[in-house]
Amino acid sequence: MATRVIPPRILKKIRYNTTTKTLNSPRLPSLSPAAAAAVVPPSLIEKPPSSASVAPPSSSVNLEDAEKLFSSVPTSKLLRSSAVLHATAVGPMVDLGMWVMKSKLVQREGMSKDLVTATIRKTFYEHFCAGEDAAAAGRSIRSLNETGLRGMLAYGVEDAHDNDGCDRNFNAFIHTVDVCRSLPPSSMSFVIVKITAICPMALLERVSDLLRWQQKDPSLVLQWKQDSLPIFSESSPLYHTQKRPEPLTIEEESDLQLANQRLLELCQRCVQANIPLLVDAEHTWVQPAIDYFTYSSAIMHNKDDNPIVFGTIQTYLKDAKERLLLTTKAADKMGVPLGFKLVRGAYMSAETKLAESLGYASPIHNTIQDTHNCYNDCSSFMLEKIANGPGSVVLATHNVESGKLAAAKAHELGIGKVNHKLEFAQLYGMSEALSFSLSNAGFQVSKYMPFGPVEMVMPYLLRRAEENRGLLAASGFDRQLMRKELGRRLKAAIF
Repeated sequence: MATRVIPPRILKKIRYNTTTKTLNSPRLPSLSPAAAAAVVPPSLIEKPPSSASVAPPSSSVNLEDAEKLFSSVPTSKLLRSSAVLHATAVGPMVDLGMWVMKSKLVQREGMSKDLVTATIRKTFYEHFCAGEDAAAAGRSIRSLNETGLRGMLAYGVEDAHDNDGCDRNFNAFIHTVDVCRSLPPSSMSFVIVKITAICPMALLERVSDLLRWQQKDPSLVLQWKQDSLPIFSESSPLYHTQKRPEPLTIEEESDLQLANQRLLELCQRCVQANIPLLVDAEHTWVQPAIDYFTYSSAIMHNKDDNPIVFGTIQTYLKDAKERLLLTTKAADKMGVPLGFKLVRGAYMSAETKLAESLGYASPIHNTIQDTHNCYNDCSSFMLEKIANGPGSVVLATHNVESGKLAAAKAHELGIGKVNHKLEFAQLYGMSEALSFSLSNAGFQVSKYMPFGPVEMVMPYLLRRAEENRGLLAASGFDRQLMRKELGRRLKAAIF
């Protein structure tokens, strides 16, 4: 979830749910209250020796046994991983790396570009990304699955600005689904799609403007609008749209129909493959259109007890919980099971700058604790909901306390023992110890795994570099764990 320039104008059942596929999940124990986080990057994980085996779920969660956590990681890759995480924790080093990745050194063909690209590929890229194409990503997923974790495969493309670009991206998404069909059923949890990759950005901005204005003035009729669910709440910011937008032109309506057709075909392919499609959230200035696409598709494809189309709620937004409640209530009335991925969010700087430029308060919670509270409240709400009815939730978090709270709540509600409608998730290359501790406790856990050529996923790498030194950074304890295991191996080799 890349920093973009603010736009000039404003700046029955089982068959739809891969989480019900065969998985050895015993009775869920509660998580240890003494649990702490550590990171073992999944990009380091290779096929373990034949004598190794995935440890059976345990009634206790141990996040401090470095030898056990890193047992499947070769020393050479553990060294590289430790170096990458330490580098991304040093502010000046991150600033230098970001400058290089944005500079002409990687824009102009020549020796400098080749050298920089090769360096990035062997460090940050291999740490945070699953491979340069879908086939390579599939191999990474197979290796990851041998450790008991699953993959959420994301083609790492960013915005598209015309139909040709959208068509290319659409074909890549279709290919991703086809590759996933060849993988072991238990290894895949989701295929990720960005609506900004299959619908031109300018059109998403126009559709979002019209949806916001209709919220302000319900008398506005949008002839092209399909059945959907509530997109806004009373507290949702509408400042992006300063004046009444012009209706879509005939050409824009045609492009919208093309975008709808791409998403429809992608959903149908996912239904055939029995792999849910998860729609990523993005900036607030295009999120209304993204939610519109998502909910329209959910109404069409989510049947019986389980969803095939999942949306994303960014809980660092002040209106997140209110929108979640409104949307799920409306879906319940329509008999549509919903799936959501809950995240904190990844566009804080851009959102705050946009709001300030227009003279409005930031849509982001005022404090990090408010964001934590919102995430935990939304998580608790969704867990109670899926425990008592249809639907599913993906709890994407690197925050140990949020993971512990959700695991304890799920254990209390008995989620996972019958329907497996809960998935935890972390980014590939981050929070590995949290991933393994939750998996060992009996929960299904996935890694968000972007793939694609180095140049294409550069914006994703830039966000990871920024994020890893910020609020979601690996703690000093995480890096200490790696140093501890490297020290143990060195000592064992000497003595």
